Amino acid sequence: MPRRNFYWLFGLTIVSLVCAAKVSRYGRVMSYALEQIDQRALEPVSQQSVFEGALDGMMARLDDYSAYISPKTLGEFEETLDAHFSGVGVEILLDPQSGQLTVGSPVVGGPAFEAGVRAGDRILRIDGKSTQGLSLDDIRDRMRGEVGKPITLTILHQGETAPLELKIARREIHVSTVIGDTRNADGSWNYFVAGRDRLACVRINSFSEKTEEELKQILDGLLEHRLRGLVLDLRNNPGGRLDSAVGICNLFIEPTAGDRGEIVRTRDREGRTREVFFARKGRALPRFPMAVLVNQFSASASEIVAACLQDHHRAVIVGQRSFGKGTVQELIDLEPNQGVMKLTTSSYWRPSNKNIHRRKDAAAGDDWGVLPDPGCEVKVEGKELGKLARWRQQRDAFQPKPGGPAGLPGKDDVPGDYSDPQMDRALKAVSDQLSAVSKK
Repeated sequence: MPRRNFYWLFGLTIVSLVCAAKVSRYGRVMSYALEQIDQRALEPVSQQSVFEGALDGMMARLDDYSAYISPKTLGEFEETLDAHFSGVGVEILLDPQSGQLTVGSPVVGGPAFEAGVRAGDRILRIDGKSTQGLSLDDIRDRMRGEVGKPITLTILHQGETAPLELKIARREIHVSTVIGDTRNADGSWNYFVAGRDRLACVRINSFSEKTEEELKQILDGLLEHRLRGLVLDLRNNPGGRLDSAVGICNLFIEPTAGDRGEIVRTRDREGRTREVFFARKGRALPRFPMAVLVNQFSASASEIVAACLQDHHRAVIVGQRSFGKGTVQELIDLEPNQGVMKLTTSSYWRPSNKNIHRRKDAAAGDDWGVLPDPGCEVKVEGKELGKLARWRQQRDAFQPKPGGPAGLPGKDDVPGDYSDPQMDRALKAVSDQLSAVSKK
């Protein structure tokens, strides 16, 4: 593209982002600035790089969740949103003490699993290049690639001294966003909590396009096995798709003659309602006692679900106050092939007409996020939070050989009789509901 045409294209892009009264001035200034950079900058820089840098700078002036997504990173963004990618199918961890790359757990049925990769394996080299000193982002970029394109991993099984080279063909990996409490012998998830008489724990890690469908299938199966109560664990869930959160709420609440079953509404910067989401009749599952677990890292779509179920008195909320990320980001395409803008355009409001979003100047007494119900707050912070994370990591790892994932980092400081205090309180909340029903 001729340089002058590029300047005008960029100017027009900027123009579209500012109000009509200022269009002419800012368009001319930006076009002139680009021309000066191109003609006079000491260090040469590509027009594309300047274009992306300018957009990065503009979005950085907005809120924490608005961003420019370049064409190079757009694919990765879409993979994260929809929980699928092309790779070998392993959860990777970085041992903070040794700096060694460790397999947390292979995706059951994935190419790494079929090749014999186990939880606790050390990944020493990728295609002959050492992994020592690399970041998790670097590792992820090397592990992913085109479907069918092979990758060679040099791994060291725990308890062995001789490394093993495995040549593995990449495949499309679909990561389940709905998981259970413990692993079965075949690597599948067990949702019923041991020793709790058909009380189940279902964890949602993020909200993708398939999360509602996955959860519905799992709950249908649990109901067939006479489910008595449920803990829905949304801790550490950063959010995801709004339509997924709305659909999941509809599994638990039903509109009635006196209650339309509002799930969430969005408002613009002037406080005007943009959209209201209601439950659809006939989609809710049979009612059973329920608790929802949230913590300080539960955000966005997970807060929509927790707030909706709390406001409709469908579930007891247990844990810690949620993050307070209650804003809507729209993806605006920048053609031709110039990436997208992720722009915050509105905020989420609960059925009780309280704001979910925590503003930068918000105080602890303001309405934001989701608070645990009275008597159900259980704080886990600092060292205890790290211990809980390592315990959960050990519990989640699938090791097809006897002996368990003994090689995962951080095991030594987690007692063998450790118990998740927030989960214990949530299970008690469900048991209390069952007791209350039986006394009626």
